[in-house]
Amino acid sequence: MTHVVHPYSHRLGIIRGWKSRWFGVKNNYSEMLKSDVLIREYLEKILRNNYVSSIETERNQKYFKIIIKTSRPGIIIGRSGDGAIKLKNEIDKFVKKNKLMTAEEIKIDIDEIKSPESDTNIVLQIVREGLEKRLPFRQVLKQTIDKVMANRDVLGVRIKLSGRLGGSEMARKEEIKKGRIPLQTFRADISFAKGSAKLPYGAIGIKVWIYKGDIF
Repeated sequence: MTHVVHPYSHRLGIIRGWKSRWFGVKNNYSEMLKSDVLIREYLEKILRNNYVSSIETERNQKYFKIIIKTSRPGIIIGRSGDGAIKLKNEIDKFVKKNKLMTAEEIKIDIDEIKSPESDTNIVLQIVREGLEKRLPFRQVLKQTIDKVMANRDVLGVRIKLSGRLGGSEMARKEEIKKGRIPLQTFRADISFAKGSAKLPYGAIGIKVWIYKGDIF
């Protein structure tokens, strides 16, 4: 019997690094882990429709840095940086309210993703947006997979939906795939994302795999 492993954790230490990086901090593992997880969950919630790919954290004794990778940095930064200041104030409030462990200074870096069509989290958000607009799910899948495969970097893509597709009474799974997805190869640069679209008749689960070649 096979065991399904998350493609990111499967490659940790081989071609992937950790999303939380700590330098020279004292041994208070549980508190720091709790604050990293809660801050990431909070940011994912408030930046849900802003095409955010990933949220990474770095910390040492002096500062706590949050790195937000997005395909639309202008929306988050806002006019003359108003959005970034507002976001920082919201994080400060959240940290004080939940008594989380951070450093003296909180920094926010907003990085732009150059090719959003080859990023699993952004592709997932495109699919979710299409489903929440009540477009036919097969049309959404075909259009998205064509957009992704038009990118030169991408060698394979797979998108899977599960739930009450098309509003049917019985839940089922629907999958579309183009190219190769070598899940067992450690050097294969496979990114994976999962999420859900909230529809009036229930949630629809979405999973996306994208293969961009091998890293040697």
